[in-house]
Amino acid sequence: MYLTRIDKPIGTWLLYWPCTWGIGMAAFSGGIPVLDMAYMIALFGAGAVIMRGAGCTINDMWDVKFDRMVERTKTRPIASGIISRKNAFIFLGAQLSAGLGVLVQLNPYTIFFCLGSMPFVVIYPFMKRITYWPQFVLGLAFNWGALAGWSAVAGGMDWSVTLPLYAAGVSWTLVYDTIYGHQDKRDDVVAGVKSTSLLFGDNTKSILSAFSASTIGLICLSGYMNGQGIPFFATVLGAGCSHLIWQLKSVNINDPATCWKIFKSNTWFGGIIFAAIFADILYQRYNSDDGDKDNTEPS
Repeated sequence: MYLTRIDKPIGTWLLYWPCTWGIGMAAFSGGIPVLDMAYMIALFGAGAVIMRGAGCTINDMWDVKFDRMVERTKTRPIASGIISRKNAFIFLGAQLSAGLGVLVQLNPYTIFFCLGSMPFVVIYPFMKRITYWPQFVLGLAFNWGALAGWSAVAGGMDWSVTLPLYAAGVSWTLVYDTIYGHQDKRDDVVAGVKSTSLLFGDNTKSILSAFSASTIGLICLSGYMNGQGIPFFATVLGAGCSHLIWQLKSVNINDPATCWKIFKSNTWFGGIIFAAIFADILYQRYNSDDGDKDNTEPS
């Protein structure tokens, strides 16, 4: 199970939260019952656990040589020889089969749409060999759930809402995974691994400030296109902005322990954005119920 990083659930949370954003915003837009939304959130939660594990298996199979050269990763099961590549491949087949079991619970549009994320999942481990922007490819893969979550609820896609939401997720990934990459930058130079952490260097904080602003702006644009209300914008602009500012003020890019702590804190940012959406749903339903009562009162 160590191969799936089940002992480090932060990766699963970072994959999961964009799914909840898409599900929640579609539920808000379509007036979907909260229980139906909760079922979809649970289904995507199971999928996130399975597919994050599968992504780790793929990454470790492809990166075995690099992992052996990096202090933090040389004890991973394949790199250390605990698990052979052949057995890892068999295990990957089981993981993908389990993922397929979750996928077929969705509508046909979403089933076929989700398959579109697989090329990004497969090529991501190779990107660190050829470009300083592997975090961008990771973002394309990790935030596919924002699109799939919407289509799973709505049965189709409203690109005016989902594209800004997806782009916000990609921008957010560049923030947290650049911080993550600073843990290994010395070993990465020796191993020949590329990353935005190395590309941005001492300018990391100022560049990530721009990506953080982009994240918030794109989330707000998505919310505006979806007709979100005051609770959404107040939470995103208040708690969401505050958390990203705290991250960038607190992180020490030359201290691996601090980088890991700040990286893990991003689960709170993902939760804040979902809380903003859910608060808006409750506010919408409350106002709707009050409106219905007013219409039924005798004149």
